[in-house]
Amino acid sequence: MHNINTTKSVTVAILTISDTRNKEDDRSGQTIETLLQSKNHAILEYEIVIDEKSMIQDKIKTWSDQVDIQAIILNGGTGFSPRDVTYEAVSSLLDKQMDGFGELFRMLSYEEIGPKALFSRAVAGSIGNTAIYALPGSTNAVRLAMEKLILPTMPHFAEELVKK
Repeated sequence: MHNINTTKSVTVAILTISDTRNKEDDRSGQTIETLLQSKNHAILEYEIVIDEKSMIQDKIKTWSDQVDIQAIILNGGTGFSPRDVTYEAVSSLLDKQMDGFGELFRMLSYEEIGPKALFSRAVAGSIGNTAIYALPGSTNAVRLAMEKLILPTMPHFAEELVKK
């Protein structure tokens, strides 16, 4: 069995994608922050950008170029409305896509919300040495992804990305 490190602290940037939220009412971003802190991960950056592909990509590129940021967690903009462009912004930048992340997230979501889980375009992967996760903006979806998928595996993912 492959030994999975679940205790190593990871340095993370949080990006909320929203045309309407600010840091005071960004419950999903705050949930990510709280859950990361509960596992002793460090949050280096936390910002909100509007649903514009170029703005999302600029922030991801800037952060993924910073050696001290090991993971970027985005929330919002993963649905099908015309303004939802997070999936396109993220997936076109990924060096490697973690196909199982979206598949497993939708399966777990299905157990909670039924067939509406099909509408999630959650995606994860890597850009260079940086782990990338893009989650729906729903606080319940964020909590599910963080507790069941990201927190149990992110330290291992971060370690894998810097292996020689």
